[in-house]
Amino acid sequence: MHMSLFFIMHTSYRQMTQLTTKGECHMFIELLIIGVGLSMDAFAVSVCKGLGMEKVNKKQAFIIGLYFGGFQALMPLIGWALGINFQKYITSIDHWIAFILLAFIGGKMVFEAVHDKDEDTVTVKDLPLDHKEMLMLAVATSIDALAVGITFAFLEVPIVKAITIIGCTTFILSIAGVVIGNFFGTRYKKKAEITGGVILILIGVKILLEHLGIF
Repeated sequence: MHMSLFFIMHTSYRQMTQLTTKGECHMFIELLIIGVGLSMDAFAVSVCKGLGMEKVNKKQAFIIGLYFGGFQALMPLIGWALGINFQKYITSIDHWIAFILLAFIGGKMVFEAVHDKDEDTVTVKDLPLDHKEMLMLAVATSIDALAVGITFAFLEVPIVKAITIIGCTTFILSIAGVVIGNFFGTRYKKKAEITGGVILILIGVKILLEHLGIF
């Protein structure tokens, strides 16, 4: 009888462990998909950053990854902390903030590229990152993650695991974006800069239209 009871308890424990493992695996996959989805805007902006490099600057690529990955992890944490009480106030303006920041930075890139008269002049390579610009880009591309963080509060998602997966995913994809952008950017110079600016503006428009329910 004791052996039968032990066998039943052991079997039940194994089944519970398997269910827990499957549940954690499913959660990891879901959070990874969310992370990839949230990081697409950061990836596109990273491509734009890579377009302006003569050759890949590993230090700058790492910093870009830290900016985007860090803010993609920070925003859900803030959203989770705020919870449902402030949801309607946040979601009513987040898309406008993202649109204004991205449109401003993208327009600036296009303007500078169009008014660059001496296209053939060799410019200084590997210019230092503009940290103010990077801060605005990081905030603008992570606005959606704030709303996701509020959703995490509703669903009682383990926030530390969630932000770790989202942050690491964005970090890796941002560095990959810089490399990919650099591969094409060194071949097209001025056109690449204009394209990069237009991409930023389009990302801002996309975010705005999505939140307004038009797109």
